[in-house]
Amino acid sequence: MKKRILSTVLLSGVALTAATAVKADDYDTAIANQDSVISNLAAQSQAAQAQSAMVQNQSAVLAGQNAELEAQNNELQAQSNTLASEIQDLSAKIVARNASIQAQAQNAQKNNTATGYINTILNSKSISEAISRIVAVHEVVSASQSQLAQQQADQAALETKQAENQAAMNQVAANQATIQANQSALAEQQAALDSAQAAISAEIANAQANKQALVTAKSTAESQAASAAASASAASSESEAVAASQAAAQSEAAAQQDQQQPADNQSASAETSASEAATDAPTTDTSEAPAQDQQQQQEAAPAPAAEDSSASQEATPAPEPAPAPAAPVDDTNTYPAGQCTWGVKSLASWVGNYWGNANQWGASAVAAGHTTGSTPQVGSVVVWPNDGGGYGHVAYVTSVNGSTVTVNEANYAGNQSIGDYRGSFDINSSGEHYFIYQ
Repeated sequence: MKKRILSTVLLSGVALTAATAVKADDYDTAIANQDSVISNLAAQSQAAQAQSAMVQNQSAVLAGQNAELEAQNNELQAQSNTLASEIQDLSAKIVARNASIQAQAQNAQKNNTATGYINTILNSKSISEAISRIVAVHEVVSASQSQLAQQQADQAALETKQAENQAAMNQVAANQATIQANQSALAEQQAALDSAQAAISAEIANAQANKQALVTAKSTAESQAASAAASASAASSESEAVAASQAAAQSEAAAQQDQQQPADNQSASAETSASEAATDAPTTDTSEAPAQDQQQQQEAAPAPAAEDSSASQEATPAPEPAPAPAAPVDDTNTYPAGQCTWGVKSLASWVGNYWGNANQWGASAVAAGHTTGSTPQVGSVVVWPNDGGGYGHVAYVTSVNGSTVTVNEANYAGNQSIGDYRGSFDINSSGEHYFIYQ
């Protein structure tokens, strides 16, 4: 019986030790998993930081390119301003000379100039006077021919300068589009990297919190296991004392049995059986220790390891900057696409190419033979010379009701397409303006 009690105590200790070891291993595995998650996230964070550094380097390179484009734009703008001034002067000369030539032509047609020249020479009183008159007539005719030649030369020079001016303005527009595209691309890249870095940092903080919770749970489980082991050890000592006492009682009973009569053997045997039954009782009490330890094992089960939801997450590669839109190649409209001048040329085919910025259209139109005025007409072009940051603004008139008009235009309020963005409005309340007529 003593052997049975001791076996029960030993089994209880082995079960408790095994349960404690299993719990420790489970927590260690979960903590190791969290360490792996944190390590992976840290690697992703470093990759994102490296990508961000690349974007910053690229930003510096593009900033240098943008500075070069800005410098080129400044040179082109200065060239355009010079050409605009020369165009203005040539236009004024051409317009004035046109008036003089037209007056001479009308006078010649009215007075039959050729016949008058001949009569002037024939009516000379002497040969010397005739020669003088011939020279005078020649000078008059030569002057007219020279004026016509100069007019043609100025007209050709005007067209050349207008084409150069338009090319400069188109290049400025293309450079500005490139700068804007570069800045937008870099801003998008940096925003994506910042978002990815913030997400990774949040996941690292969550993984570290999970690890700390596991460490705390492991410490609590170990404390509970140690307390349970101490209780089991005390119960084992008490069981051994009870077993020793029962063994001594059994020895004394056996000695008394030897002294009794054979007739009492049966009774003694019955008492011995009862004693053995009583001896078995401590075994049942002691076996409760493994069950108690099993319950503690279930209550102290380790928390599940957090999944690494971002293990496959990688820093988004930085896209290449968007290419700048090419300058318009449509030969029927030489103005930069999306600009107000482009919009009006698209609506009014009679408008010439290479008229320059909107504030230069009046002089260019008059030099091309068109007229200007202050009365709105359907199909005319309205010019606001002081709008558009000093470059002017133009629109195509689509309806007129007194001073109330509607127009179609481009590059108004940020709209790069052609449309009616204002509805009906009072043209006299829209600022300084004039009209170009077909």
